Amino acid sequence: MALSRPISLPRSPARYRFVLTPLADAMFQLLIFFMLSSNLAPYSLLTIRSGVTGEEAGTDTGAQDPVDQQPAPLGQVAIWNVDAGNVVVGGQQFGFDVLSDLASALNNNDDAAIILVVRNEATVQDLSSVLEALASGGIENIQIAGGPS
Repeated sequence: MALSRPISLPRSPARYRFVLTPLADAMFQLLIFFMLSSNLAPYSLLTIRSGVTGEEAGTDTGAQDPVDQQPAPLGQVAIWNVDAGNVVVGGQQFGFDVLSDLASALNNNDDAAIILVVRNEATVQDLSSVLEALASGGIENIQIAGGPS
């Protein structure tokens, strides 16, 4: 017995299923990667803390207590208070625009030294601006101290 015509099965419409689970997994992995690799705070808003300097960290004698170390003797010492956006010198408040003039006036005296007292409100950018102005003014003897907390 031979079949005269071929048997055709009913065709179902083509259904393509798009699974979103692998896409969601990849998106969460990217989200975690970018969250861990990004900076959450700008560097200018970071607080400044005292620590060992590069010379002290590279010594072979081991860890030294910073309290036992005496600063080098200074000739004329100026104390500058670094606040947010300004500097207080001798009780007068100056903006960062006149720092180069202050540094050049102080550099006229031999053995001039500056102690920068960084207040809590000061940012890293404020300290960087002051140090840049002092370096351009030729002041080489600079010490940095933390302000009152």
